[in-house]
Amino acid sequence: MGDFNLNLQTAEEHLDEDEPEGDVVLGVLDGSTPPEEWVQSVARGNTLMLAIDGDLNKLASGFARDVKEIGGQLMHFRKFLVVTPPGVDINTENL
Repeated sequence: MGDFNLNLQTAEEHLDEDEPEGDVVLGVLDGSTPPEEWVQSVARGNTLMLAIDGDLNKLASGFARDVKEIGGQLMHFRKFLVVTPPGVDINTENL
């Protein structure tokens, strides 16, 4: 066999970074958290799972448009609002 001249120490630098970034953040959407805080969390790559305590349209109006503008998604599922960062799709095929 021939000499491949393979350097495993630098191989990691060339691997694709497919590992997800961010956390799943659980919270309550009740108006007590400033809308900017939700937007900043999503912009950092976090997925939000927010229990809705009140009128969803009124509570989400302060940040929904901003989340969509940065490429995030929002979906009302049962008594929760799921908010994902850019690049993380909400799959509804099993509903």
